[in-house]
Amino acid sequence: MFLSFVSLSSQSEVPTLSKLIITAALIGAEVTREQSPYIPLTPEEIAAEAYRCHAAGASIVHIHVRDTEGKPSQDTDIFRETMQLIRARCDIIVQFSTGGAVTATAEERVAPIALQPEMATLTTGTCNFGDDVFMNSPKIVESIARALQEHGVKPEVEVFEVGMIQNAFALVKKGLLKEPLHFNFVLGVPGAIPATPKNLLHLVESLPPGATWSVAGIGRAQLPLGVMSIVLGGHVRVGFEDNLYYSKGVLAKSNAELVARMVRIARECHREIATPREAREILSLAAGR
Repeated sequence: MFLSFVSLSSQSEVPTLSKLIITAALIGAEVTREQSPYIPLTPEEIAAEAYRCHAAGASIVHIHVRDTEGKPSQDTDIFRETMQLIRARCDIIVQFSTGGAVTATAEERVAPIALQPEMATLTTGTCNFGDDVFMNSPKIVESIARALQEHGVKPEVEVFEVGMIQNAFALVKKGLLKEPLHFNFVLGVPGAIPATPKNLLHLVESLPPGATWSVAGIGRAQLPLGVMSIVLGGHVRVGFEDNLYYSKGVLAKSNAELVARMVRIARECHREIATPREAREILSLAAGR
């Protein structure tokens, strides 16, 4: 039986997967220095962290910014300074968050898009978010999609619940999104879709042909769902926005540590890592700005 299995296996074709795109989500809007002394807060710290992640193997950096008091901000000037500092150091793809903090207005959330980063997020529905509500009414979603379109910014469709995939399809029909779409599945936020392998499979199987996708597992789900994505042919997001720990009870000392671990695991699985240039090709992005 064992020999027969080996013979059959040797004749089967293993599908060729694209190179792995790793996104580093450096800070988010929720984490604090009280939770971890290692989170970057200033534009200089964020840019330095982005460079370390680029050197470790990340090809996209997902950006939130903070004000001088360390509070979440959608200030365009802070985003501009941060992006300029990152671009002066490396050619990593800069992706802005349009989610901001849950208290940010729709106008505040969309304002930095005028700076024309290569990518920005677009959450296509409302969900509970811990003790708060992450509000994305159809009007808000369409206004952000329209701003991305006007400024030539590639959307990453953020999905916290299955119905948000269908909402993205509706935006395609309205001419506000253009295929092929790129999705990021966020699993494990309290109040939204739980971080289980079954749920990730369901999300992936709900996508149209030609779509690309990444997964962001929250907390301890970051590692197992990231490994699952590597095997399934998806892409991976890691970083302090989603998870502060390298292992149980052990804080990661940098976002780059979390990137480097995914690089090592991917190579063990014979999945090569995409450079920023290769990621632009996979995601149908124009040349870096």
